[in-house]
Amino acid sequence: MLNEFKKFALKGNVVDMAVGIIIGSAFGTIVKSFVADIIMPPIGLLLGGVDFSDMFFVLRAGIENPGPYVALADAQGAGAVTMNYGVFITNTISFIIVAFAVFWLVKGMNSLRTKEEPAPATTKACPHCCTSIPLAATRCPACTSELG
Repeated sequence: MLNEFKKFALKGNVVDMAVGIIIGSAFGTIVKSFVADIIMPPIGLLLGGVDFSDMFFVLRAGIENPGPYVALADAQGAGAVTMNYGVFITNTISFIIVAFAVFWLVKGMNSLRTKEEPAPATTKACPHCCTSIPLAATRCPACTSELG
């Protein structure tokens, strides 16, 4: 059983998949930072200084401090139940950027693949009965017509 697991774990596909997951996770972290630190601040500035990370609804006020809360961290610190739609907007933009980057990566990888040329034809259709016959045939075996 141990040898079987060793063969499975050392297969090229499994190792490639593991490397892909690790790189994908690191890429996700970079994109998350790109969205939160580079993309969202100018968008918030264009919308009048809105900080998307602090956009939330209070569903139930906290017991220790009933609010109002200026920031999401204040609400969460007070034990309030919140709906964090600003974080959702940021994560949605992050997802769109990751999906777009993966699309271009796959598109680039597909363009690097060599395109296989179709195999040359070895048969032709008889013009009289439409049976498939070898290219070198001079007479159709199905209808016995002479081929030119």
